[in-house]
Amino acid sequence: MTPGVRILSTILLLALGSIAAFVARALSVPLPFMLGPLIVVGALISTRAARIVPQGYRFPQPLREAFIAMIGLMIGAQVVPELFADLPNLLISFGALTAFTLIALAGNYTLFRRVGGYDRATAFFAGAPGGLYESIALGEAAGADLPRLMTQQFLRIVVVVSVLPIGMSLYLGAPVGSSAGVSMASAPVPWNALPWLALAGFVGWVLGRALRLPAPQLTGPLMVAAALNLAGLVHLDVPPWLVNLAQVVIGTALGLRFAGIGHRMLLRGAALALASVAGMLALAAAIALLLRPLMGVNFDTLLISFAPGGVTEMGLIALSLAADPAFVAMHHILRILITVVAIGALGPRLR
Repeated sequence: MTPGVRILSTILLLALGSIAAFVARALSVPLPFMLGPLIVVGALISTRAARIVPQGYRFPQPLREAFIAMIGLMIGAQVVPELFADLPNLLISFGALTAFTLIALAGNYTLFRRVGGYDRATAFFAGAPGGLYESIALGEAAGADLPRLMTQQFLRIVVVVSVLPIGMSLYLGAPVGSSAGVSMASAPVPWNALPWLALAGFVGWVLGRALRLPAPQLTGPLMVAAALNLAGLVHLDVPPWLVNLAQVVIGTALGLRFAGIGHRMLLRGAALALASVAGMLALAAAIALLLRPLMGVNFDTLLISFAPGGVTEMGLIALSLAADPAFVAMHHILRILITVVAIGALGPRLR
C-alpha cells in the first residue's frame, strides 16, 4: 500500500468518525465523540457492510499514540493542589476507593472468567472499574482479546451513564445530568498554550518509555501534567476541542479493531455488562452508606462519586444535585489513578 493511499484512507476514516461524533452528540449518546466513531466504524468493519479501507490498511500508530497522550494530559491536568485541601476526608476516600477498586476488579474478573469464559488477561482488564483508555492500552500490551475487552469496557460506560442518570431522575422526580441541560463548559484555552501541551506530551511519552511505565504514551504524559500542576510550575489546560478531537481519533482507530465481532458477542457482552455494573453500583451504594456519617457528605453525592462511569456525566449529575462537581471529579480521578496502578502492577502477571 502506497503512503498516499494510507494517508487518504486515514483522512476519510477520520471524516466519517467526525460526522458520526456530531450525530451521536445530537442524539445525546454518552461519550459521543468517542462512541460515535467507534460504533459507526466498528459496525461497518464488523459487518463488512462496506469496504471503507483498502486491504491491509492499519491506522497510523504514531497518530493514535499522540492523541492518547492528549488524554493523559487531560487527566493529569485535573490533579491540582486544591484536590488535597481536605486531607482527612481525602484519606478516607482514598482508602474506600482502593477497597472499591480491588473488590470490583476481583468480582468482575470472576464474572468474566467463570461466566463469560474469557481468558485471564481479557477477564482482568475487561473488569477494570475505570480507566477506559488505560485498560484498553494495558490489555492490548498483555495480550488480551481486544474486541472483547473493548466491548466490555465501552458497555460498562454506556450502562452506567445511561442507567444511573435515569435512576437518579426517577428517584428525585426531575431530570439530572446532561438531560437536564447542565454544562461543564470551561473557559477557552489560548492558542499559545498548545506548544506547551505538545512539549509536555512528548516529554511524558519519552519518560514513560524510559521508565518502562505501563501504556507509556498515556501514563507518562499523565504523570508530567500532574507533577507540573502540583509543583505550581505550569497549569496545563487541554482545550475541549482538542479532547473531542482526540476522542474522535481514538474512537475511529478502535473501531477498526472490531473486525469479527458479531451480534451474538455483543448480546453476550451486554448481559455481562449489566451484571457487572449492577454489582459495582451495589458496592458503591454500600460504601456510600458507610462513608456518609464519617465524611458528612450526603448519600447521593457519594454514590455518584463512586459510580464507575464517566467523569463528565457524573459531574453533570453533581451540578444537577447542587453538589460540588470538584468533589465528585476528585473521586473519579482518584479511582482512575488507583485502577491504573492496580492493573499496571497486576496485569503483566496475566500475560
